[in-house]
Amino acid sequence: MAGERVKLPVAERQKLGSSESRRLRRQGLIPGVLYGRERPVAILIGERELRAALTGAGGTHAVLDVTVDGGSEHSAILKEFQRDKVRGQITHVDLQEVRLDQTINAAVSITLVGEAVGTKEGGVLSQVMNELRVEALPLEVPQHVDADVSALRIGDAVRVGDLSVPAGVTVLDDPESVVATVTMPMREVEPEVEAVEGEEAAEGEAPAPAEGAEPAAEGGAPAESGTE
Repeated sequence: MAGERVKLPVAERQKLGSSESRRLRRQGLIPGVLYGRERPVAILIGERELRAALTGAGGTHAVLDVTVDGGSEHSAILKEFQRDKVRGQITHVDLQEVRLDQTINAAVSITLVGEAVGTKEGGVLSQVMNELRVEALPLEVPQHVDADVSALRIGDAVRVGDLSVPAGVTVLDDPESVVATVTMPMREVEPEVEAVEGEEAAEGEAPAPAEGAEPAAEGGAPAESGTE
């Protein structure tokens, strides 16, 4: 379960722009936006504080008690974030203010648990879905949902309808959607080589004479054709 509230102090950004954002990142600060019920507020967050908030028990689904410049608290969730493609560090965050008594939609990760019986029979386990869309109160959004694949034999599948979610959580995806399956490994089939007209005859076999051509003279010399 998320079920965790984490205090996250932030400051309002006075200067905007890409150059200012780069300067903040060099100082260990992450630029972002807090989307409130009234108006969005440009903010900056300490990188260490943000990392600590998002790596706790609630993970990225933790409810954040955000205070802007030491003011009143805003209950918020992580709406979206961007990472540096090379270093992997978070470069920007969007937070969304929420009411704790109103449900929200969220995408939670699906974790496969157990060892499928079919893999011991030579099958290949494949995870088709990585995330599950759910609706729940902010404090009841699970960090992840387990999909037990232990009983899967070759040809079997786990579907969304087979997943177990906590009370108070509503699954929004189609119950028939496949989450994971065990299949036979693909076998490479070598293409058949078709005989090509005009290919050399097999070793030890004389080629058939072309239509209208004179047979070769005895001894293997070519027959003469035409007139002098």
